[in-house]
Amino acid sequence: MFSISAIAIPEWFRIRFGPVRKTFGLGDLFVAILMIGVSWGAQAQQPVGSLASDRGLPDAPGMEASDSPQPVPKSAAISGTVLDTNGGVIAGTRVLLTGTVERIAISGSNGEFAFSDLPPGTFRLTVTHAGMETYVSAQIRLLEGDMRLITKIVLPVASTAIDIKVEGDREELAQEEVHAAVEQRVFGVFPNFYSAYDWTAPPLGAKQKLELAFRSATDPMSFLGAGIRAGLEQESGTFPEYGQGTQGFAKRYGAAYADDAIGRMMGSAVFPSLFRQDPRYFYKGSGGVVSRALYAMSASFVCRGDNGHRQVCYSPVLGSFASGAISNLYYPSASRGAHLIVFNGLIEMVGGIGNNLFKEFFLRGFTSHVPDYENGKP
Repeated sequence: MFSISAIAIPEWFRIRFGPVRKTFGLGDLFVAILMIGVSWGAQAQQPVGSLASDRGLPDAPGMEASDSPQPVPKSAAISGTVLDTNGGVIAGTRVLLTGTVERIAISGSNGEFAFSDLPPGTFRLTVTHAGMETYVSAQIRLLEGDMRLITKIVLPVASTAIDIKVEGDREELAQEEVHAAVEQRVFGVFPNFYSAYDWTAPPLGAKQKLELAFRSATDPMSFLGAGIRAGLEQESGTFPEYGQGTQGFAKRYGAAYADDAIGRMMGSAVFPSLFRQDPRYFYKGSGGVVSRALYAMSASFVCRGDNGHRQVCYSPVLGSFASGAISNLYYPSASRGAHLIVFNGLIEMVGGIGNNLFKEFFLRGFTSHVPDYENGKP
């Protein structure tokens, strides 16, 4: 049997349901029990979440999981730049990505390409371009979120493509070389026709050698150079048989110009065509000062043949002495003889060595119309 305290029941009832009367009988007890039952029944019908909220309890762990965002995997990326052997960018290159996924990209005008939103995995790049050798990378392993930059993607020129192009268009390419050469001038004024800055330039034919020599001999600067030489000779009294005054200057001028023109035609056109040798100086531009100086001086005696191989340079040597021999026809009789041949021949050879040194160390930076890709020996 349980008993209900007459004091406890009214106090609880007052707290739960409001003020009560001071008198509390059995009827009141019955009403209280009935009210308590109704209150408990209403609470039992409330949702669990509502009860938890009313009671100030924290949410259950299972409910939190349904509202939390799921983590998004971080994608990886591969990028790089395609270059040629001279360090120039190659645009329009096809880059194939194979591996976990397969994609294709084309390099832009700056030679760059990129693959983004890649999943983790192992990949490989295959880079191709018309006329160039194919580049295939080693395996590239990407983890989640990796940003991989591939360096040293260099495409050499395909040897088969060079052979076909040169053999098929030899005459046209040689003519283009002449057109480019006659645009080369130091400070935009003085001719620098015989400097070749492209180490892979195609050889000149006999026609192009003759044309280039003629353009050089008839250039306005050649006439000016002959006038300066004649003036210095007249001032110093060289070849006194010519006399002084306008007539003496004219004779010296004619002899000076003839020396230069004949030497140019013989040494840069006639003998190079006979011996199949290239009359141009191929700019080296790489290596130490001593190495470049020795190369420049030796270029008067060792030159490039039309077959691309180095060989003894007969052409300028024979051209120098042939010019000296021909000069016996127009120099004063007192100055003719073997000594004139040797003297003029040596002057031409020493002048050629000096010109080569200037071409190697000084003229490149001051010569106009030299394409950016022509940088000498790779």
